Amino acid sequence: MTLSGAIDRQSSTPYYQQLVEALEHRLAGGEIQQGERLPSENELGKEFGLSRATVRQALQVLESQGLVTRVTNRGVFATQSPATDEGWTIQQPQGFLENALSHQNTSVTTQVLRHGPTILPAFACQQLKVPENTAGYELVRLRTLNGVPALYSINYSPPDLVPAIAAAHDVLDGQASLSQALAAAGYSLGGAHRSVRAVAPSPEIAAALDIKPTTPTLHIRSTSWTPTGQHFDVYDTWVRSDIVPLEVNVDATGSS
Repeated sequence: MTLSGAIDRQSSTPYYQQLVEALEHRLAGGEIQQGERLPSENELGKEFGLSRATVRQALQVLESQGLVTRVTNRGVFATQSPATDEGWTIQQPQGFLENALSHQNTSVTTQVLRHGPTILPAFACQQLKVPENTAGYELVRLRTLNGVPALYSINYSPPDLVPAIAAAHDVLDGQASLSQALAAAGYSLGGAHRSVRAVAPSPEIAAALDIKPTTPTLHIRSTSWTPTGQHFDVYDTWVRSDIVPLEVNVDATGSS
């Protein structure tokens, strides 16, 4: 994507992903407000010089991220940002998978689908408090429970953590915990904000989870920070709730 917002025809990044990043930028920057209708598929196709199928694929990705919602016969609308303090949040020290499986005797395996340095998407830059188009690290994993695909997750890390993650070979082989590797690198968890919503997965995620693209999944977006308030990890996870139960622990101690 060029600075003008046009599609870069020479880039190796797929056209639909470039459009995703352009629309993420507009959503994160408030150019498209919460509840506002996005341009139609035809309008976006004309603006960016893309086919309707490519535009639809980009919108499906945004929908799978919980950033937009499709209303039949009305169009696609910007949803409430998952980064806000409103809505249902999960605040637990462990990751979502560890919470969900804490009381189960379950065989969990991790397959790393891809990893490496990448230009962070707009929403991740915003949550990590780094400038747009910052280069960070992407880790994409598929988790299976008792052999059944259950979670698809993408972690985004800031530039300072790239060397540590790139050197964490056991994590990149799917044999160790990313949270523990981050803590060992000096980024222990001080707090996190996690939002949950039901979304339809993108075709890529649906295929990985072995479900239909119309099957709702739980989309969890999390931002973690250190005890000093430094944001160091953003992840998106799509969960098959028929496989992984959602657990929320409530502790009334000290509540007002």
